Amino acid sequence: MQTVKLVSWNVNGIRAVAKKGLLDFVEKEDPTILCLQETKAHKDQCEPLLQDLGFPSAYWSSAVKKGYSGTATFSAVPCERVTKEIEFEEYSQEGRFVVTEYPFFDLYNIYFPNGGSGDTRHEFKQKFLLELNKHLKNQLKSKRPTVIVGDYNVAHTEIDIHDPVRLSKHSGFLPEERAWFESFLELGFVDTFRHLHPGEKDRYTWWDYRTFARVSNRGWRIDYICISKDLLPHLKKAEIWDHVEGSDHCPTFAEFSF
Repeated sequence: MQTVKLVSWNVNGIRAVAKKGLLDFVEKEDPTILCLQETKAHKDQCEPLLQDLGFPSAYWSSAVKKGYSGTATFSAVPCERVTKEIEFEEYSQEGRFVVTEYPFFDLYNIYFPNGGSGDTRHEFKQKFLLELNKHLKNQLKSKRPTVIVGDYNVAHTEIDIHDPVRLSKHSGFLPEERAWFESFLELGFVDTFRHLHPGEKDRYTWWDYRTFARVSNRGWRIDYICISKDLLPHLKKAEIWDHVEGSDHCPTFAEFSF
């Protein structure tokens, strides 16, 4: 029997969160696999300990533009294969994917685009969502158990956002984005947190720094660990660690037994 503890966290800058206890967090929680989004750094810009966080394996995908976007996956178990791109050059230039293959599942660590800065980025995001679903549909045909973690930048239902009426016209909770999330789940994926906590309210993963929203818990649940249905028998826990600070997002956690 093998237990896999999977943690995903948008750190809003790995060098910034390193000054706020990242290494202590890793030591305390001891994840099997740690997926970070919005690292905002190239690997060689970080001090040696940050490059691998003490894990045997570290896989980075950084944006061409320095100080922007980026993903990294740190693993205590051997990885059979790693892919930093998913046939979309325009997305890989922003460091939005690290895909790692393990004996127990294929793991997609993704930093989804934010569409809130104007029409161009909104269209970029919508194209990204549609093309990702096409890719994942083919991925599921391979019959490989699949996990999709990251900052999705989409709140799925009204229970996942603090003010669903007022925010229904804001990027991240637009009707077309919520419809995309439905179509994503219909492919054959399960939202692990909502599966184990179906009616739990006021559980969010992101709070706006500018309005001090975390103090009053005016948040959005936009960070997820979603799994293909064949992994449900192995899922033991799914949590939101909203007590963990250091970023405007908090970590999400899932535990599996194989």
